[in-house]
Amino acid sequence: MALAQRAAEILARLVAFDTTSHGSNLALIEWVEGYLADLGVASRRIGGDEPGKANLLATVGPAVAGGVVLSGHTDVVPVTGQAWTSDPFTLTERDGRLYGRGSADMKAFLALALAATPDFQAAPLKRPAHLAFSYDEEIGCFGAPHMIAVIARELPRPSLVVVGEPTLMRPVTGHKGILYGEVIVRGHEAHSAQTHLGASAVMAALPILSVLGDLAARLEAAADPASPFTPKGATLTIGRLEGGTAGNILARECRFIFDLRCAAGADPRALIEPVAKAVEAADAGLAARFADAGASLRILADVPPLAPEADGAAEAFVRRLTGDNGPAGAVSYAAEAGQFQHAGYSTVICGPGSIDQAHQPDEYIDVAQIEAGAAFMQRLCEALSAD
Repeated sequence: MALAQRAAEILARLVAFDTTSHGSNLALIEWVEGYLADLGVASRRIGGDEPGKANLLATVGPAVAGGVVLSGHTDVVPVTGQAWTSDPFTLTERDGRLYGRGSADMKAFLALALAATPDFQAAPLKRPAHLAFSYDEEIGCFGAPHMIAVIARELPRPSLVVVGEPTLMRPVTGHKGILYGEVIVRGHEAHSAQTHLGASAVMAALPILSVLGDLAARLEAAADPASPFTPKGATLTIGRLEGGTAGNILARECRFIFDLRCAAGADPRALIEPVAKAVEAADAGLAARFADAGASLRILADVPPLAPEADGAAEAFVRRLTGDNGPAGAVSYAAEAGQFQHAGYSTVICGPGSIDQAHQPDEYIDVAQIEAGAAFMQRLCEALSAD
């Protein structure tokens, strides 16, 4: 059976597992473990702090240095509220496209790596292929660091990492980092006609929100026109805001989550220092009035960016396999590539499908992209078998 056909069949199995980040990915991990075991390939689960979640790490080929890590995440974003024309967890082919949640982002890459495993086994590999499947990438890249630590501590050092996010099989050498912050403001409830008897958490949050708005505007104004990213500069948005009980009650609580995305060279913690100071001021003012009132800032996730590497080994290797000689791409989304690079590995993003389809209703990947990914895996097998 051709590699592309095997990959499509495996993709159907992977899509059928609902691995939305708020749930468990263990059913998928168990299936992959069984698939690899049937091929005689040992694998190991690597957990973290999240119950019901696991990374999976496997090596195909000799236990020597210089191998290639094929990295991808197993979790997907929710389908709730989206208008799908077919079951999102049943891979459906229509007009040369394979529809299903995670088909592009990024179970197709996982399927290709698994479909290539028999070919890796049959080849006279001189260097190994490491399969590194993670969890909870979509909500903050929480799973990969646990696996990266094991790779660094226990494996013969790999030469490079390919993160298979959808790039239409073109090399991407830069992505922005992301910092998620949550602010919680606690007020003191009272009738809205008796403001002297309480403190509205919503009203106390306004100065903090104003600081965030001003910072967002400054970041936009400071964008470098020569930046390879779109948008050009760092971006700051408030993705969620909630608070209050009723219009005539001083709000007991207001909470919001902000999203800061920066390219390499920026210090996100330093950028949000004005926000931290505004939270401290709100906390002091509220706590001085009521013992149960205050404000706090918590960092939910801090994912490092991927910086373009001068004469990067990963980029050069991927270009040899794909034949792509065009300009390297840069993407504004965050990925696990920055975490691998931060750990000292030359890293590039390259995978089948388009990021434009990610997170969308009727997410799909073109069959032609599966075929392109299969050709990549076949060339990878040849490269790992070469002296």
